[in-house]
Amino acid sequence: MLNIVLFGAPGCGKGTQAARLKEKYGIDHVSTGNVIREEIARGTKLGKEMESYITTGRLAPDQVVIDMIADYIFDGFPRTTHQAEEFDRMLSEQGLKVDVMIYMDVPEEELVKRILLRGKESGRADDASEEVIRDRIKVYHEQTAIVADFYAKQGKFADINGLGTMDEVFDRICQVIDSI
Repeated sequence: MLNIVLFGAPGCGKGTQAARLKEKYGIDHVSTGNVIREEIARGTKLGKEMESYITTGRLAPDQVVIDMIADYIFDGFPRTTHQAEEFDRMLSEQGLKVDVMIYMDVPEEELVKRILLRGKESGRADDASEEVIRDRIKVYHEQTAIVADFYAKQGKFADINGLGTMDEVFDRICQVIDSI
């Protein structure tokens, strides 16, 4: 089994590329963001707890997110070093490991442009406000980007250029995966 962490700031294309990877390699994919939005829509306890974090662009508390991933592998996870440590521990208990973290590098202005466009198309409230988007990107840089160091120290980090067509970015990701 191949375990890949797609990593990058909001709007870098993780979800888009994950869907393509699932099709090409048969890798299961579940997005933490989609799970949380479904919980909010259903009005569950988790959804209500997460809603205030999502609408303001803040990260959810580690333990809430860790509890969600016990049975799945997600894009958008791990978002903190503690989550990465717990993720590795949970995988290890199953005799598994993260094979590679692929960081999709996209400049901030391009991220904002992509997310605003996505917000117009999807109607997602957290994608409609430039202020919230910039806050999400700021939180990513302050709290999440350090997770790359965690996997780099394990020799499991690959950095790719996230600019270009979807096919160009996909080809770069596939080159990393095919080299494993």
